[in-house]
Amino acid sequence: MRIIGLDYGSKTVGVALSDELLITAQPFEIVRREQENKLRKTLARIEEIIGTYDVSLIILGLPKKTDNSSGERVEKTLEFKAMLERRTGLNVVCEDERYTTVIANNAMAEAGLKKAEWKEHVDSVAASLILQSYLDRERNNLKNE
Repeated sequence: MRIIGLDYGSKTVGVALSDELLITAQPFEIVRREQENKLRKTLARIEEIIGTYDVSLIILGLPKKTDNSSGERVEKTLEFKAMLERRTGLNVVCEDERYTTVIANNAMAEAGLKKAEWKEHVDSVAASLILQSYLDRERNNLKNE
């Protein structure tokens, strides 16, 4: 059993997967599309990953504004959440994704990747940060019970 993390954007979806022990999140891939509202192939690829890796839960980044308010991106993300739930039959949990792209860019800089390479990885790294945040919180909640 694994958990998938998703960073939903206007033309990409960053994908991360947990390990089978639900301890760590690793960047997996970026699903790209030509147009924002063309999601059929994107959803099919996510379903394929879910089936291949025995995924039991989806964590979806929720792009709230820094003041914790919602905007158009949150609305589109919640629409995507509903599509995922219908298509996969899995629960989709939203996780605050504020600053994950900034943190991902900083991590890639520290790892020595050239800026030109960042675009190839940033969405999947951001997805892994979203997923890792969820995994860490759940593990801490279990410790405190």
